Amino acid sequence: MLPALTRRTVLTLASGLALAACGSGGGGSTGGGSGATAAATRVVRHARGESTVPQRAARVVVLDTDALDSVVTLGLTPVGATTTAEGTPFSGYLPADRLAGTKAVGTIGQPSLESIAALRPDLILSNQVRDDKRYDELSRIAPTVLTETTGPAWKENARLHAEALGRRAEAEAAEAAYRAKVTELVTALGGPASVAATRVEMARFLAGAPTRLYLNDTFVGSLFKDLGLGRPANQDKPGFSIEISPEQVDQAAADVIFYSVYGDAAKSDRARIVDGSLWKNLDAVRAGRVYQVDDGLWMLGIGYTGAGQILDRIRAALVG
Repeated sequence: MLPALTRRTVLTLASGLALAACGSGGGGSTGGGSGATAAATRVVRHARGESTVPQRAARVVVLDTDALDSVVTLGLTPVGATTTAEGTPFSGYLPADRLAGTKAVGTIGQPSLESIAALRPDLILSNQVRDDKRYDELSRIAPTVLTETTGPAWKENARLHAEALGRRAEAEAAEAAYRAKVTELVTALGGPASVAATRVEMARFLAGAPTRLYLNDTFVGSLFKDLGLGRPANQDKPGFSIEISPEQVDQAAADVIFYSVYGDAAKSDRARIVDGSLWKNLDAVRAGRVYQVDDGLWMLGIGYTGAGQILDRIRAALVG
């Protein structure tokens, strides 16, 4: 276990790492734990300006699940990553052997600067939603590249991650493989017209919160759009989600329902909804076209590896 360090200690260590790197970039991102020289660096533009990064990063810390997916997809094992909660494992859909050497550096939105600095990274990846307020502190540790957000912009974010990592060719291969899988699945589902005629939704039962139906401006919504799947009229619109109570289950009408559970199912509305007459009278329920899916994958698998596995699940449900 790493010894506890004070905030002054980590900033002092980070400054030392930055000076050792002999490189500089806009937006305050200078240096890094790799000791890269100016001749072996390049400038990457991102949501917070510009950062000078290694030609091909090797010691990467990621602070959200989309960046974790990108790094693993592109062939690296990150030296450090945040988890969704204290003591929880990394994303279970990713190959365990690819994360065997990855150290936990706090939780999403609350990373430990001390733990990050101790790993001597040469690149840090995150987004403004999670870490904009600590960008300057992170940049003193290593060049830090931020996307604006996650979710529906995941393809653009993956390209920025690849640019920062120096792995554009690998990213192009991952994108091509994803597009080929989409095309093949549409064919297996009977073609574009058949796909468009099938109204699909994603519902999520949350412990201690109302049930959500996800709209188009989400990761899973973007996958439905790429496939050309039909959407219920009340969900086929911009936005993140709509919330429903057990008395509003008629709003969940669709031909196919995928759903997940976040947290303790007993503390969610799942039982009240699925045991009720409104749910049992939905077309998808009556036709036996309701499928429970992995919440960690469908909600947090924001990247090409996660997207490919979700397409496989959709295929298993709708094609067999």
